[in-house]
Amino acid sequence: MKKSRIFSGARPTGRQHIGNYLGALQNWVKLQDEYDCIYCIVDIHALTSLEDTGNLQKNIREMILDWLAVGLDPKKSILFVQSHVPEVMELHTLLSMITPLSWLLRVPTFKDKIKLQPENVNYGLVGYPVLMTSDIVLYKATVVPVGEDQLPHLELAREITRRFNGLFGYTFPEPNGKLTNYPLIIGLDGKDKMSKQAGNDIELAMTEEETIKKIKTAYTDPARRYRSDPGHPDKCNVYKLMGYFESTGGNGIAEKCRKAEIGCVDCKMILAEVINKALRPIRQRRDELATDPRYIDEVLADGADRARVIARKTLTEVKKNMRLI
Repeated sequence: MKKSRIFSGARPTGRQHIGNYLGALQNWVKLQDEYDCIYCIVDIHALTSLEDTGNLQKNIREMILDWLAVGLDPKKSILFVQSHVPEVMELHTLLSMITPLSWLLRVPTFKDKIKLQPENVNYGLVGYPVLMTSDIVLYKATVVPVGEDQLPHLELAREITRRFNGLFGYTFPEPNGKLTNYPLIIGLDGKDKMSKQAGNDIELAMTEEETIKKIKTAYTDPARRYRSDPGHPDKCNVYKLMGYFESTGGNGIAEKCRKAEIGCVDCKMILAEVINKALRPIRQRRDELATDPRYIDEVLADGADRARVIARKTLTEVKKNMRLI
């Protein structure tokens, strides 16, 4: 039986952190055994908010290293860079001709982006959902793994797809969301979502020593002032992070914390040990991959070649249906 096709992508932000790993990459790896997967580094999308492209190529390579290290397999999945398949930009232009501006202006993320970058409200920012739709339908993906908060974006892609099919005849399958449990990983500051910009992240590629040093800065139980005070593990982000990597029910940490038998520094060191143990094979694999830059080039080139086979076929069909050829 032919597998359903999945498409998912991420902006080239460079080295991935444990929030990326727990929130998406772990799931992507699992999906490879069930679906025909296409995973893309969306560098064109990044340009909507990126004015300095000096680190773009470095960030792409750092990202693909982490993707491969966690288990994305170029033999099972297509891994490539968005701009290496220029057909997506051509399809973006064609879909933009049939997408009402009012649809794009109502997208909540567009309003949010305006607030974040009021001096750079560019055309690409408005048309971002059309390019996202092009990413998906160019490969005729029928499944898009999303968190519940991303469903409105996918629904717009479905609306654009229906409009195109209605105007020019059936061309694209409507993509369906595959709801996945993307946990909101709070950073080491205990307040905001883990991110590189906030500086509250733990990168997958950090050394064990760097990981320990970073975790020592983490905020713990806000209600616990002294070592002798009873702790509240349910309010402690360090304890929550620990649970993502190892079952904390059987080791008695919560109970020891509540009885003040262990302190916050102890918990930080336990978290560092747990994370380092979990990431050790990933880091080892990454180090091995980094010694052979030609392999990274080959993976991305092969991925782009395989993606373009699908893209060219789809674009030819699109042009025929639009009477452009």
